[in-house]
Amino acid sequence: MIPKGRLLIIGGKEDRDDNDIEMEGKNNDFSPHEILKLLVKSKDDRIEVITTATSEPESMRKTYEETFSDIGYTNFDFLDFCDDQIHIDYQVKRISAAKAVFFTGGDQERICEALEQSVIKKVLMEKYLNEEDFTIAGTSAGAMCMPKIVIVEAENGEAMLENDIELDSGLGFIDNCIVDTHFVHRARFGRLAHAIILHQEYWGIGLGEDTALMIEEGSKATCRGSGMVWILDAENIGKTNIKTVKKGCPIYAENLKVHILTENCQFDLKDGIFKGNKEEAS
Repeated sequence: MIPKGRLLIIGGKEDRDDNDIEMEGKNNDFSPHEILKLLVKSKDDRIEVITTATSEPESMRKTYEETFSDIGYTNFDFLDFCDDQIHIDYQVKRISAAKAVFFTGGDQERICEALEQSVIKKVLMEKYLNEEDFTIAGTSAGAMCMPKIVIVEAENGEAMLENDIELDSGLGFIDNCIVDTHFVHRARFGRLAHAIILHQEYWGIGLGEDTALMIEEGSKATCRGSGMVWILDAENIGKTNIKTVKKGCPIYAENLKVHILTENCQFDLKDGIFKGNKEEAS
């Protein structure tokens, strides 16, 4: 089934009131609040901000209240699924009425654990599959938890070592990708490469800061923002020791393929076609 909704996965540190964006003033394509303006098509549409991933929900709430008000959004509020004082029926009612649900950053494991067996996850999936223009968005940890498989923990060392990465089940809104965030700034190429060498049928999506992929129809991805998105492809890997390497020893791989997307470049996550900048192409 082709989803009618959209996924917006953000690499973290998107342009908002509390962030200084490295590419502002350097990249001619920089646009203030560009990514967060994609959440809804009308500024009166309902946005629910999920702060479950963070240990400081009040601080996160203040940041997005200011940013969303600056953008001109008039209909947004905040939920924390870890809050036992909030009744599940109330949460479902709120989510059901939303046009966009936005997961903030923090710890991706907190999101996955909170929603693993929750009716909220089912409501989100039903809306994503069946509701036109409904958007599920996430930044940093909120983006990493979107696929079927999530990186829970990994080392950023000089080598990929056996047993230095931990993967777990994600929310499953997209099933053929593994997502990593703050990809360039935190030098996470090795850990994402490690993840897809273990799962060679998956795309690795490395999202730069203030950069996002808008995924429509379940597979048609467009890059937005001031940085880069890296797509790692392990499908045609040749020689690798991933199945025989001993614990603590380095992993190698031949013929790992990489695509780099910038503003308005497109990539089809179903057939692997790279379309470049759609505006330049037209």
